[in-house]
Amino acid sequence: MNEMQLYELWKNQKMEDPDLAEELRQIEGDTDAIVDRFYKEMEFGTAGMRGVLGAGNNRMNIYTVRRATQGFANYLRTQYEKPSVAIGYDSRIKSDLFAKEAALVMAKNGVHAYLFPQLTPTPTVSYAVRHLGCSAGIMITASHNPAKYNGYKAYGPDGCQISLEVGDAVFAEIQKVGLFEVALADEAEALAAGTLTMIGPDLMDSYIARVREQSVNPGICEGAGLKVVYTPLNGTGNLPVRRILAETGVSDVTVVPEQEHPDGTFRTCPFPNPEIREALDVGLALAKKEDADLLVATDPDADRIGIAVKDGEDYTLFTGNEVGVMLLYYLARVRTEKGTMPKDPIAVRTVVTSRLTDAIAKDFGVEIRECLTGFKFIGGIILALEEKGEDDRFIFGFEESYGYLAGSYVRDKDAVVAAMLICEMAAWYKRQGISLVEALEALYRRYGYYLHRQNSIYCEGQEGMAEMAAIMNRLRAEPPVEIAGLRVVGYADYATSAGRRLERDGWTSYTIDQPKSNVLAFELEGGAGVVIRPSGTEPKIKSYLTGVSDTREGATALLDALDPAVKKLMGF
Repeated sequence: MNEMQLYELWKNQKMEDPDLAEELRQIEGDTDAIVDRFYKEMEFGTAGMRGVLGAGNNRMNIYTVRRATQGFANYLRTQYEKPSVAIGYDSRIKSDLFAKEAALVMAKNGVHAYLFPQLTPTPTVSYAVRHLGCSAGIMITASHNPAKYNGYKAYGPDGCQISLEVGDAVFAEIQKVGLFEVALADEAEALAAGTLTMIGPDLMDSYIARVREQSVNPGICEGAGLKVVYTPLNGTGNLPVRRILAETGVSDVTVVPEQEHPDGTFRTCPFPNPEIREALDVGLALAKKEDADLLVATDPDADRIGIAVKDGEDYTLFTGNEVGVMLLYYLARVRTEKGTMPKDPIAVRTVVTSRLTDAIAKDFGVEIRECLTGFKFIGGIILALEEKGEDDRFIFGFEESYGYLAGSYVRDKDAVVAAMLICEMAAWYKRQGISLVEALEALYRRYGYYLHRQNSIYCEGQEGMAEMAAIMNRLRAEPPVEIAGLRVVGYADYATSAGRRLERDGWTSYTIDQPKSNVLAFELEGGAGVVIRPSGTEPKIKSYLTGVSDTREGATALLDALDPAVKKLMGF
Protein backbone atom coordinates (compact mmCIF):
# COMPACT_ATOMS: atom_id res chain seq x y z
CA MET A 1 0.00 0.00 0.00
CA ASN A 2 1.13 3.55 -0.65
CA GLU A 3 1.16 6.34 1.94
CA MET A 4 -2.39 7.54 1.29
CA GLN A 5 -3.81 4.00 1.45
CA LEU A 6 -2.02 3.39 4.74
CA TYR A 7 -3.37 6.67 6.07
CA GLU A 8 -6.92 5.61 5.18
CA LEU A 9 -6.34 2.24 6.85
CA TRP A 10 -5.27 3.95 10.07
CA LYS A 11 -8.02 6.55 9.91
CA ASN A 12 -10.67 3.83 9.58
CA GLN A 13 -9.35 1.90 12.60
CA LYS A 14 -10.89 2.49 16.00
CA MET A 15 -7.91 4.07 17.73
CA GLU A 16 -7.42 2.88 21.32
CA ASP A 17 -5.28 5.97 21.97
CA PRO A 18 -7.44 9.09 21.42
CA ASP A 19 -4.32 11.20 20.76
CA LEU A 20 -3.70 9.18 17.61
CA ALA A 21 -7.27 9.61 16.37
CA GLU A 22 -7.03 13.37 16.81
CA GLU A 23 -3.69 13.54 15.01
CA LEU A 24 -5.04 11.55 12.05
CA ARG A 25 -7.97 13.93 11.85
CA GLN A 26 -5.72 16.99 11.94
CA ILE A 27 -3.43 15.87 9.10
CA GLU A 28 -6.24 15.01 6.69
CA GLY A 29 -5.43 16.62 3.34
CA ASP A 30 -1.83 17.44 4.34
CA THR A 31 0.13 15.29 1.89
CA ASP A 32 3.56 16.07 3.33
CA ALA A 33 2.47 15.22 6.86
CA ILE A 34 0.86 11.98 5.73
CA VAL A 35 3.85 10.88 3.65
CA ASP A 36 6.26 11.55 6.52
CA ARG A 37 4.23 9.29 8.84
CA PHE A 38 3.67 6.47 6.36
CA TYR A 39 6.50 6.39 3.81
CA LYS A 40 8.34 3.68 5.76
CA GLU A 41 8.01 1.41 8.77
CA MET A 42 9.83 1.96 12.04
CA GLU A 43 13.16 0.22 11.68
CA PHE A 44 14.33 -2.27 14.28
CA GLY A 45 18.03 -2.92 14.74
CA THR A 46 20.74 -3.29 17.36
CA ALA A 47 19.50 -0.15 19.09
CA GLY A 48 15.88 -1.33 18.88
CA MET A 49 13.84 1.50 17.43
CA ARG A 50 13.47 5.20 18.01
CA GLY A 51 11.27 7.84 16.46
CA VAL A 52 8.84 10.69 16.81
CA LEU A 53 5.69 10.04 18.83
CA GLY A 54 2.48 10.00 16.86
CA ALA A 55 0.21 8.20 14.42
CA GLY A 56 1.54 6.07 11.58
CA ASN A 57 3.82 3.15 10.93
CA ASN A 58 6.82 5.55 10.97
CA ARG A 59 5.98 6.80 14.46
CA MET A 60 6.25 5.55 18.04
CA ASN A 61 2.77 4.58 19.23
CA ILE A 62 1.05 1.66 20.95
CA TYR A 63 0.62 -0.20 17.66
CA THR A 64 4.24 -0.03 16.54
CA VAL A 65 5.32 -0.94 20.08
CA ARG A 66 2.95 -3.91 20.18
CA ARG A 67 4.05 -5.13 16.77
CA ALA A 68 7.76 -4.87 17.65
CA THR A 69 7.14 -6.70 20.91
CA GLN A 70 5.17 -9.46 19.19
CA GLY A 71 8.04 -9.97 16.78
CA PHE A 72 10.53 -9.98 19.68
CA ALA A 73 8.34 -12.51 21.55
CA ASN A 74 8.15 -14.75 18.48
CA TYR A 75 11.93 -14.68 18.22
CA LEU A 76 12.44 -15.45 21.93
CA ARG A 77 10.08 -18.42 21.75
CA THR A 78 12.22 -19.95 19.01
CA GLN A 79 15.35 -19.60 21.13
CA TYR A 80 14.25 -20.44 24.69
CA GLU A 81 12.02 -23.06 26.25
CA LYS A 82 10.89 -20.68 28.98
CA PRO A 83 11.75 -17.16 27.82
CA SER A 84 11.61 -14.14 30.11
CA VAL A 85 12.18 -10.42 29.73
CA ALA A 86 12.92 -7.46 32.04
CA ILE A 87 11.15 -4.22 31.08
CA GLY A 88 11.82 -0.66 32.25
CA TYR A 89 10.90 2.86 31.17
CA ASP A 90 11.97 6.47 31.63
CA SER A 91 10.10 9.76 32.12
CA ARG A 92 9.23 10.40 28.50
CA ILE A 93 5.71 10.92 27.18
CA LYS A 94 3.87 7.57 27.07
CA SER A 95 6.91 5.61 28.29
CA ASP A 96 4.92 4.02 31.11
CA LEU A 97 2.13 3.11 28.68
CA PHE A 98 4.52 1.57 26.14
CA ALA A 99 6.28 -0.45 28.85
CA LYS A 100 3.01 -1.91 30.10
CA GLU A 101 1.87 -2.65 26.55
CA ALA A 102 5.14 -4.50 25.91
CA ALA A 103 4.79 -6.46 29.14
CA LEU A 104 1.23 -7.53 28.33
CA VAL A 105 2.15 -8.60 24.80
CA MET A 106 5.00 -10.70 26.18
CA ALA A 107 2.74 -12.20 28.85
CA LYS A 108 0.12 -13.07 26.24
CA ASN A 109 2.80 -15.05 24.40
CA GLY A 110 3.92 -16.95 27.49
CA VAL A 111 7.09 -14.89 27.90
CA HIS A 112 7.52 -14.11 31.60
CA ALA A 113 7.62 -10.31 31.84
CA TYR A 114 9.37 -8.66 34.79
CA LEU A 115 8.17 -5.04 34.82
CA PHE A 116 9.62 -2.18 36.84
CA PRO A 117 6.68 -0.55 38.64
CA GLN A 118 8.21 2.92 38.36
CA LEU A 119 10.59 4.71 36.03
CA THR A 120 14.17 3.49 36.22
CA PRO A 121 17.55 4.17 34.56
CA THR A 122 18.54 2.24 31.46
CA PRO A 123 21.51 0.51 33.17
CA THR A 124 19.19 -1.04 35.76
CA VAL A 125 17.41 -2.90 32.95
CA SER A 126 20.74 -4.28 31.77
CA TYR A 127 21.42 -5.25 35.38
CA ALA A 128 17.96 -6.79 35.84
CA VAL A 129 18.40 -9.03 32.79
CA ARG A 130 21.51 -10.57 34.31
CA HIS A 131 20.33 -10.51 37.93
CA LEU A 132 17.00 -12.19 37.14
CA GLY A 133 18.42 -14.57 34.54
CA CYS A 134 16.20 -13.21 31.77
CA SER A 135 16.39 -14.06 28.10
CA ALA A 136 16.04 -10.41 27.08
CA GLY A 137 15.37 -6.87 28.18
CA ILE A 138 13.38 -3.88 26.93
CA MET A 139 13.89 -0.25 27.90
CA ILE A 140 11.40 2.35 26.74
CA THR A 141 13.43 5.50 26.21
CA ALA A 142 14.70 7.90 23.56
CA SER A 143 17.71 8.70 25.72
CA HIS A 144 18.67 12.37 25.21
CA ASN A 145 16.47 13.15 22.16
CA PRO A 146 13.98 16.05 22.23
CA ALA A 147 10.61 15.57 23.90
CA LYS A 148 8.78 14.59 20.69
CA TYR A 149 10.77 11.31 20.54
CA ASN A 150 10.49 7.97 22.27
CA GLY A 151 12.18 4.66 21.68
CA TYR A 152 12.53 0.97 22.43
CA LYS A 153 15.92 -0.53 23.35
CA ALA A 154 16.30 -4.29 23.18
CA TYR A 155 18.76 -6.34 25.23
CA GLY A 156 20.02 -9.90 25.03
CA PRO A 157 20.56 -12.38 27.88
CA ASP A 158 24.05 -10.99 28.55
CA GLY A 159 22.65 -7.53 29.35
CA CYS A 160 24.12 -6.06 26.14
CA GLN A 161 21.98 -4.45 23.49
CA ILE A 162 21.13 -7.11 20.92
CA SER A 163 23.64 -8.02 18.22
CA LEU A 164 23.36 -7.25 14.53
CA GLU A 165 22.28 -10.82 13.81
CA VAL A 166 19.61 -10.86 16.51
CA GLY A 167 18.34 -7.46 15.37
CA ASP A 168 17.91 -8.80 11.85
CA ALA A 169 16.17 -11.94 13.12
CA VAL A 170 13.76 -9.95 15.29
CA PHE A 171 13.02 -7.55 12.43
CA ALA A 172 12.22 -10.51 10.19
CA GLU A 173 9.70 -11.73 12.77
CA ILE A 174 8.20 -8.24 13.07
CA GLN A 175 7.54 -8.23 9.32
CA LYS A 176 5.25 -11.24 9.75
CA VAL A 177 3.00 -9.45 12.25
CA GLY A 178 -0.08 -7.46 11.30
CA LEU A 179 0.04 -3.99 12.82
CA PHE A 180 -3.45 -4.09 14.30
CA GLU A 181 -3.55 -7.82 15.09
CA VAL A 182 -1.48 -8.04 18.29
CA ALA A 183 -3.29 -9.33 21.38
CA LEU A 184 -2.56 -8.29 24.97
CA ALA A 185 -2.89 -10.31 28.15
CA ASP A 186 -5.24 -9.16 30.88
CA GLU A 187 -3.03 -7.58 33.53
CA ALA A 188 -4.75 -9.14 36.56
CA GLU A 189 -4.80 -12.57 34.94
CA ALA A 190 -1.13 -12.31 33.95
CA LEU A 191 -0.15 -11.34 37.50
CA ALA A 192 -2.15 -14.26 38.90
CA ALA A 193 -0.72 -16.69 36.35
CA GLY A 194 2.86 -15.60 36.99
CA THR A 195 3.53 -14.45 33.43
CA LEU A 196 3.79 -10.87 34.73
CA THR A 197 5.85 -9.97 37.79
CA MET A 198 6.43 -6.51 39.21
CA ILE A 199 10.09 -6.00 40.11
CA GLY A 200 10.59 -5.26 43.81
CA PRO A 201 12.90 -2.73 45.54
CA ASP A 202 15.45 -5.43 46.39
CA LEU A 203 16.73 -5.34 42.82
CA MET A 204 17.61 -1.64 43.10
CA ASP A 205 19.31 -2.34 46.43
CA SER A 206 21.40 -5.03 44.76
CA TYR A 207 22.24 -2.76 41.83
CA ILE A 208 23.37 0.08 44.10
CA ALA A 209 25.54 -2.33 46.06
CA ARG A 210 27.27 -3.41 42.85
CA VAL A 211 27.80 0.22 41.85
CA ARG A 212 29.46 0.91 45.19
CA GLU A 213 31.85 -1.98 44.59
CA GLN A 214 33.35 -0.02 41.69
CA SER A 215 34.76 2.64 44.04
CA VAL A 216 38.56 2.65 44.00
CA ASN A 217 38.93 5.13 46.85
CA PRO A 218 36.24 4.30 49.44
CA GLY A 219 35.75 7.08 51.98
CA ILE A 220 37.63 9.73 49.98
CA CYS A 221 34.52 11.91 49.71
CA GLU A 222 33.74 11.97 53.43
CA GLY A 223 34.87 15.27 54.88
CA ALA A 224 36.41 16.44 51.61
CA GLY A 225 34.12 19.47 51.50
CA LEU A 226 32.96 18.70 47.96
CA LYS A 227 29.95 20.81 47.00
CA VAL A 228 27.80 19.42 44.18
CA VAL A 229 24.76 20.66 42.25
CA TYR A 230 22.93 17.85 40.50
CA THR A 231 20.26 17.78 37.81
CA PRO A 232 18.52 14.63 36.51
CA LEU A 233 17.09 16.73 33.65
CA ASN A 234 13.57 15.62 34.65
CA GLY A 235 14.54 12.00 34.15
CA THR A 236 15.29 8.78 35.99
CA GLY A 237 18.57 9.61 37.73
CA ASN A 238 17.15 11.60 40.63
CA LEU A 239 16.78 8.84 43.22
CA PRO A 240 19.64 6.46 42.33
CA VAL A 241 22.24 9.19 41.79
CA ARG A 242 21.36 11.00 45.02
CA ARG A 243 21.40 7.70 46.84
CA ILE A 244 24.83 6.60 45.61
CA LEU A 245 26.33 10.01 46.37
CA ALA A 246 24.88 9.98 49.88
CA GLU A 247 26.11 6.44 50.53
CA THR A 248 29.62 7.31 49.38
CA GLY A 249 29.97 10.40 51.53
CA VAL A 250 28.99 13.26 49.20
CA SER A 251 26.77 15.04 51.69
CA ASP A 252 26.51 18.53 50.17
CA VAL A 253 24.29 17.93 47.13
CA THR A 254 21.76 20.49 45.88
CA VAL A 255 19.26 19.29 43.28
CA VAL A 256 18.02 21.69 40.58
CA PRO A 257 14.35 22.06 41.62
CA GLU A 258 12.99 22.83 38.13
CA GLN A 259 14.52 19.62 36.78
CA GLU A 260 14.16 17.34 39.79
CA HIS A 261 10.91 15.54 39.05
CA PRO A 262 9.90 13.45 36.01
CA ASP A 263 8.57 15.56 33.14
CA GLY A 264 8.52 14.25 29.58
CA THR A 265 8.00 17.74 28.15
CA PHE A 266 11.39 18.90 29.47
CA ARG A 267 10.14 22.47 29.86
CA THR A 268 13.46 23.94 31.00
CA CYS A 269 15.68 21.92 28.65
CA PRO A 270 13.97 21.24 25.29
CA PHE A 271 16.97 19.14 24.24
CA PRO A 272 17.72 17.14 27.43
CA ASN A 273 21.26 16.26 26.43
CA PRO A 274 24.11 16.86 28.92
CA GLU A 275 26.44 17.37 25.94
CA ILE A 276 24.71 20.70 25.21
CA ARG A 277 25.27 23.81 27.32
CA GLU A 278 21.67 25.01 26.94
CA ALA A 279 20.43 21.89 28.74
CA LEU A 280 22.59 22.88 31.72
CA ASP A 281 21.70 26.58 31.87
CA VAL A 282 19.36 26.23 34.85
CA GLY A 283 21.85 24.02 36.67
CA LEU A 284 24.73 26.40 35.95
CA ALA A 285 22.79 29.32 37.42
CA LEU A 286 22.19 27.33 40.61
CA ALA A 287 25.81 26.15 40.74
CA LYS A 288 26.98 29.77 40.63
CA LYS A 289 24.52 30.73 43.34
CA GLU A 290 25.63 27.84 45.56
CA ASP A 291 29.33 28.31 44.69
CA ALA A 292 29.49 24.57 43.93
CA ASP A 293 32.65 22.76 42.94
CA LEU A 294 30.80 20.70 40.39
CA LEU A 295 27.60 20.56 38.37
CA VAL A 296 26.58 16.98 37.50
CA ALA A 297 23.85 16.29 34.92
CA THR A 298 22.41 12.95 33.84
CA ASP A 299 20.24 12.50 30.76
CA PRO A 300 16.60 11.31 31.04
CA ASP A 301 17.39 7.58 31.14
CA ALA A 302 20.55 8.11 33.25
CA ASP A 303 23.02 6.35 31.02
CA ARG A 304 24.91 9.50 29.99
CA ILE A 305 26.45 12.14 32.22
CA GLY A 306 27.91 15.61 31.75
CA ILE A 307 29.74 17.90 34.17
CA ALA A 308 30.65 21.55 34.56
CA VAL A 309 33.53 22.48 36.86
CA LYS A 310 34.12 25.67 38.81
CA ASP A 311 36.76 27.71 37.03
CA GLY A 312 37.32 31.03 38.80
CA GLU A 313 34.06 32.96 38.70
CA ASP A 314 32.57 30.80 35.95
CA TYR A 315 32.13 27.11 35.08
CA THR A 316 33.86 25.09 32.39
CA LEU A 317 31.94 22.32 30.66
CA PHE A 318 34.02 19.21 30.12
CA THR A 319 33.54 17.19 26.96
CA GLY A 320 32.78 13.49 26.99
CA ASN A 321 36.33 12.79 25.90
CA GLU A 322 37.79 14.95 28.67
CA VAL A 323 35.75 13.29 31.41
CA GLY A 324 36.67 9.88 30.01
CA VAL A 325 40.42 10.43 29.86
CA MET A 326 40.39 11.96 33.34
CA LEU A 327 38.50 8.99 34.76
CA LEU A 328 40.86 6.54 33.06
CA TYR A 329 43.89 8.35 34.50
CA TYR A 330 42.31 8.51 37.95
CA LEU A 331 41.29 4.84 37.99
CA ALA A 332 44.63 3.61 36.63
CA ARG A 333 46.74 5.74 38.94
CA VAL A 334 44.80 5.04 42.14
CA ARG A 335 44.49 1.31 41.45
CA THR A 336 48.20 1.13 40.66
CA GLU A 337 49.11 3.00 43.85
CA LYS A 338 46.79 0.89 45.98
CA GLY A 339 47.84 -2.39 44.41
CA THR A 340 44.31 -3.18 43.20
CA MET A 341 45.07 -3.13 39.47
CA PRO A 342 44.30 -6.54 37.94
CA LYS A 343 46.86 -8.46 35.96
CA ASP A 344 46.84 -7.45 32.27
CA PRO A 345 44.20 -4.68 32.67
CA ILE A 346 42.03 -3.63 29.72
CA ALA A 347 40.27 -0.38 28.88
CA VAL A 348 37.97 0.02 25.88
CA ARG A 349 37.24 3.01 23.67
CA THR A 350 35.30 3.45 20.45
CA VAL A 351 36.70 4.41 17.04
CA VAL A 352 35.60 8.04 17.52
CA THR A 353 36.93 8.38 21.07
CA SER A 354 40.07 10.33 22.01
CA ARG A 355 43.44 8.72 21.29
CA LEU A 356 44.71 10.47 24.43
CA THR A 357 43.28 7.33 26.03
CA ASP A 358 46.06 5.31 24.42
CA ALA A 359 48.84 7.52 25.76
CA ILE A 360 47.50 7.34 29.31
CA ALA A 361 46.96 3.60 29.12
CA LYS A 362 50.53 3.02 27.95
CA ASP A 363 51.83 4.80 31.05
CA PHE A 364 50.05 2.36 33.36
CA GLY A 365 50.43 -0.85 31.38
CA VAL A 366 46.75 -0.93 30.37
CA GLU A 367 45.81 -2.58 27.09
CA ILE A 368 43.47 -0.48 24.92
CA ARG A 369 40.88 -2.26 22.82
CA GLU A 370 39.01 -0.39 20.12
CA CYS A 371 35.44 -1.06 19.04
CA LEU A 372 32.68 0.46 16.93
CA THR A 373 30.50 3.28 18.19
CA GLY A 374 27.80 1.97 20.51
CA PHE A 375 28.14 0.63 24.01
CA LYS A 376 26.94 -2.79 22.91
CA PHE A 377 30.37 -3.29 21.37
CA ILE A 378 32.09 -2.39 24.64
CA GLY A 379 29.70 -4.82 26.33
CA GLY A 380 30.66 -7.47 23.80
CA ILE A 381 34.31 -7.16 24.77
CA ILE A 382 33.38 -7.53 28.45
CA LEU A 383 31.30 -10.61 27.60
CA ALA A 384 34.22 -12.21 25.75
CA LEU A 385 36.41 -11.62 28.81
CA GLU A 386 33.73 -13.04 31.11
CA GLU A 387 33.47 -16.21 29.02
CA LYS A 388 37.17 -16.75 29.69
CA GLY A 389 36.80 -15.95 33.40
CA GLU A 390 38.75 -12.72 32.91
CA ASP A 391 36.13 -9.97 33.25
CA ASP A 392 38.07 -8.55 36.22
CA ARG A 393 40.66 -7.36 33.65
CA PHE A 394 38.16 -4.78 32.39
CA ILE A 395 38.73 -1.57 34.34
CA PHE A 396 36.98 1.07 32.25
CA GLY A 397 35.18 1.71 28.98
CA PHE A 398 33.84 4.90 27.47
CA GLU A 399 32.66 6.64 24.34
CA GLU A 400 32.95 10.33 23.52
CA SER A 401 29.18 10.77 23.69
CA TYR A 402 29.28 10.96 27.50
CA GLY A 403 28.89 7.26 28.27
CA TYR A 404 31.09 5.49 30.87
CA LEU A 405 31.32 2.19 32.68
CA ALA A 406 33.64 0.74 35.31
CA GLY A 407 33.08 -2.90 36.27
CA SER A 408 31.19 -5.69 34.54
CA TYR A 409 27.97 -5.74 36.60
CA VAL A 410 26.05 -4.16 33.68
CA ARG A 411 26.70 -4.15 29.95
CA ASP A 412 25.64 -0.62 29.09
CA LYS A 413 26.90 2.82 29.95
CA ASP A 414 25.91 3.86 33.47
CA ALA A 415 25.61 7.46 34.66
CA VAL A 416 25.05 6.30 38.24
CA VAL A 417 28.50 4.71 38.59
CA ALA A 418 29.98 7.59 36.59
CA ALA A 419 28.48 10.14 39.00
CA MET A 420 30.01 8.28 41.93
CA LEU A 421 33.46 8.05 40.31
CA ILE A 422 33.46 11.66 39.08
CA CYS A 423 32.71 12.94 42.56
CA GLU A 424 35.27 10.55 44.03
CA MET A 425 37.86 11.85 41.56
CA ALA A 426 36.95 15.48 42.32
CA ALA A 427 37.31 14.83 46.06
CA TRP A 428 40.69 13.14 45.53
CA TYR A 429 42.02 16.15 43.64
CA LYS A 430 40.43 18.62 46.06
CA ARG A 431 42.26 17.02 48.97
CA GLN A 432 45.45 17.77 47.02
CA GLY A 433 44.40 21.37 46.45
CA ILE A 434 43.85 20.77 42.73
CA SER A 435 40.68 21.58 40.78
CA LEU A 436 39.46 19.36 37.97
CA VAL A 437 40.27 22.17 35.52
CA GLU A 438 43.86 22.20 36.74
CA ALA A 439 44.03 18.41 36.68
CA LEU A 440 42.86 18.29 33.07
CA GLU A 441 45.38 20.92 32.01
CA ALA A 442 48.13 18.88 33.68
CA LEU A 443 47.09 15.84 31.63
CA TYR A 444 47.27 17.86 28.41
CA ARG A 445 50.71 19.24 29.29
CA ARG A 446 51.94 15.72 30.03
CA TYR A 447 50.50 13.86 27.05
CA GLY A 448 49.74 16.53 24.45
CA TYR A 449 46.63 18.51 23.57
CA TYR A 450 44.18 16.11 21.95
CA LEU A 451 41.23 18.36 21.15
CA HIS A 452 38.04 17.25 19.46
CA ARG A 453 35.01 18.68 17.75
CA GLN A 454 31.84 16.91 16.66
CA ASN A 455 29.43 18.26 14.07
CA SER A 456 25.95 16.93 13.40
CA ILE A 457 23.91 17.81 10.34
CA TYR A 458 20.23 16.85 10.52
CA CYS A 459 18.79 15.13 7.47
CA GLU A 460 15.18 14.40 8.41
CA GLY A 461 12.54 12.61 6.39
CA GLN A 462 12.79 10.50 3.26
CA GLU A 463 14.97 13.03 1.41
CA GLY A 464 17.34 13.28 4.36
CA MET A 465 17.94 9.53 4.45
CA ALA A 466 18.76 9.56 0.74
CA GLU A 467 21.09 12.53 1.19
CA MET A 468 23.07 10.77 3.94
CA ALA A 469 23.43 7.66 1.79
CA ALA A 470 24.63 9.77 -1.14
CA ILE A 471 27.29 11.47 1.00
CA MET A 472 28.71 8.17 2.23
CA ASN A 473 28.63 6.62 -1.26
CA ARG A 474 30.46 9.61 -2.74
CA LEU A 475 33.19 9.54 -0.08
CA ARG A 476 33.69 5.81 -0.64
CA ALA A 477 33.92 6.22 -4.40
CA GLU A 478 36.33 9.17 -4.20
CA PRO A 479 38.09 9.26 -0.80
CA PRO A 480 40.06 12.48 -0.28
CA VAL A 481 43.87 12.51 -0.50
CA GLU A 482 44.07 15.56 1.77
CA ILE A 483 41.78 17.44 4.14
CA ALA A 484 42.46 21.07 5.10
CA GLY A 485 45.92 20.76 3.57
CA LEU A 486 46.80 17.73 5.69
CA ARG A 487 47.73 14.56 3.84
CA VAL A 488 45.53 11.52 4.41
CA VAL A 489 47.88 8.80 5.73
CA GLY A 490 45.24 6.25 6.71
CA TYR A 491 41.77 5.28 5.47
CA ALA A 492 39.33 2.81 7.01
CA ASP A 493 35.94 1.78 5.64
CA TYR A 494 34.14 -0.17 8.34
CA ALA A 495 31.32 -1.10 5.95
CA THR A 496 33.71 -3.14 3.81
CA SER A 497 36.19 -4.01 6.60
CA ALA A 498 38.96 -2.62 4.36
CA GLY A 499 41.67 -0.25 5.48
CA ARG A 500 44.94 1.09 4.20
CA ARG A 501 47.76 2.98 5.82
CA LEU A 502 50.71 4.91 4.40
CA GLU A 503 53.92 3.27 5.56
CA ARG A 504 57.53 4.15 4.75
CA ASP A 505 57.45 1.79 1.76
CA GLY A 506 54.06 2.96 0.49
CA TRP A 507 50.42 2.09 1.14
CA THR A 508 49.68 -1.10 3.06
CA SER A 509 46.21 -2.71 3.08
CA TYR A 510 44.69 -4.46 6.09
CA THR A 511 41.43 -6.02 7.18
CA ILE A 512 39.42 -4.38 9.95
CA ASP A 513 38.52 -6.91 12.62
CA GLN A 514 35.19 -5.33 13.55
CA PRO A 515 31.54 -5.92 12.64
CA LYS A 516 30.58 -4.07 9.47
CA SER A 517 29.29 -0.56 10.07
CA ASN A 518 28.62 2.54 7.97
CA VAL A 519 31.69 4.44 9.19
CA LEU A 520 34.57 6.10 7.32
CA ALA A 521 37.76 7.14 9.11
CA PHE A 522 40.57 9.29 7.74
CA GLU A 523 43.89 9.48 9.59
CA LEU A 524 45.80 12.67 8.82
CA GLU A 525 49.45 13.52 9.19
CA GLY A 526 50.50 14.75 12.62
CA GLY A 527 47.90 12.69 14.48
CA ALA A 528 44.84 14.65 13.32
CA GLY A 529 41.81 12.71 12.14
CA VAL A 530 38.29 12.74 10.74
CA VAL A 531 35.54 10.14 11.20
CA ILE A 532 32.20 10.38 9.39
CA ARG A 533 29.13 8.27 10.05
CA PRO A 534 25.32 8.53 9.95
CA SER A 535 23.80 8.30 13.42
CA GLY A 536 22.26 4.96 14.27
CA THR A 537 19.53 6.51 16.42
CA GLU A 538 18.82 9.99 15.01
CA PRO A 539 18.26 11.47 11.52
CA LYS A 540 21.67 13.11 11.24
CA ILE A 541 25.14 12.55 9.86
CA LYS A 542 28.06 13.12 12.22
CA SER A 543 31.66 14.12 11.73
CA TYR A 544 34.28 13.73 14.46
CA LEU A 545 37.38 15.92 14.17
CA THR A 546 40.65 15.53 16.05
CA GLY A 547 43.47 18.07 16.33
CA VAL A 548 46.70 17.20 18.13
CA SER A 549 49.47 19.59 19.13
CA ASP A 550 51.90 20.47 21.91
CA THR A 551 49.79 23.55 22.61
CA ARG A 552 46.09 24.25 23.00
CA GLU A 553 46.34 27.00 20.41
CA GLY A 554 47.89 24.66 17.87
CA ALA A 555 45.25 21.95 18.33
CA THR A 556 42.45 24.53 18.17
CA ALA A 557 43.86 25.97 14.94
CA LEU A 558 43.82 22.50 13.41
CA LEU A 559 40.17 22.03 14.35
CA ASP A 560 39.30 25.46 12.95
CA ALA A 561 40.85 24.44 9.64
CA LEU A 562 39.28 20.97 9.57
CA ASP A 563 35.77 22.17 10.40
CA PRO A 564 34.91 23.99 7.13
CA ALA A 565 37.00 21.58 5.07
CA VAL A 566 35.01 18.56 6.27
CA LYS A 567 31.68 20.32 5.76
CA LYS A 568 32.72 21.15 2.20
CA LEU A 569 33.87 17.55 1.71
CA MET A 570 30.39 16.38 2.73
CA GLY A 571 28.69 18.89 0.44
CA PHE A 572 27.44 21.39 3.01
